[in-house]
Amino acid sequence: MHAAHERITYEHMKTASQNEELKMQPLLVPLSIAVSQAEANCAEEQQSVLLSLGIELERVSDEAIVIRQIPFILKDSNIEQMVRDVLSDVLEYGSSHHIQSQQDELLSTMACYGSVRANRHLTIPEMNALLRDMEATERSSQCNHGRPTWVYQSLDELENYFSVVSNTLS
Repeated sequence: MHAAHERITYEHMKTASQNEELKMQPLLVPLSIAVSQAEANCAEEQQSVLLSLGIELERVSDEAIVIRQIPFILKDSNIEQMVRDVLSDVLEYGSSHHIQSQQDELLSTMACYGSVRANRHLTIPEMNALLRDMEATERSSQCNHGRPTWVYQSLDELENYFSVVSNTLS
């Protein structure tokens, strides 16, 4: 379910970013985080690139930034860790030209944080919504990292699995 939701989130963010329609969520209380001086420099230098990804932040000291807005679709994610990972990626890619060419990778990193986690129990309506979203999403058979989002098992394979399990429990 994480892999499927990650693909759906990524495709929504990618389409919204390409159409310059990425909705942003202002934080009621801006989040201040301590970073290295290199990360703070990067955040300041690449502010417009980060804004195009839906992250509005501001450098407030040599080693601190304040996050003011994030992509709406990621409002329930671990904001601090997501921004740290995005800054790490931006530092790795270098100049804004290289960052723009790696924008899909940055969106992929962000989508991972906005996706449901493996141990979370979904309600029946949430499961159905996820399946409907998979039907409407391109390349939904695998996540952004290439992992499959579903596997096919024949009725014989399922029956064999459950007969093996029930025999071991008897």
